[in-house]
Amino acid sequence: MKQGSEIRDQGLESTEQLLRKALEPVGERETERDLWPAMRQRMEAQPSAPPWFDWALACGVAVFALAFPASIPVFFYYL
Repeated sequence: MKQGSEIRDQGLESTEQLLRKALEPVGERETERDLWPAMRQRMEAQPSAPPWFDWALACGVAVFALAFPASIPVFFYYL
C-alpha cells in the first residue's frame, strides 16, 4: 500500500509543479490605470436617450393594459 501512495504523491507533486508553471499568480498583478475616468467620459459623450425597443415595449404594455384592464394589478405585482 505504501508504494501506491508514493506514486500518487509523486503524481500530485508533478501536477502541482506543472500547474504552477502554466498559471500565473492571481492577486499580485495591479491594473495599469484606473478605468473609471475613461468610462465616465464615454457615458457623458453618448446621449442618454433610451433605445427604440424600450419605447416599443412600453407602448406594448400600455396597449395591453388598455385592452385588458384586469391585467394592471398583475403588472404591479411583478414590478
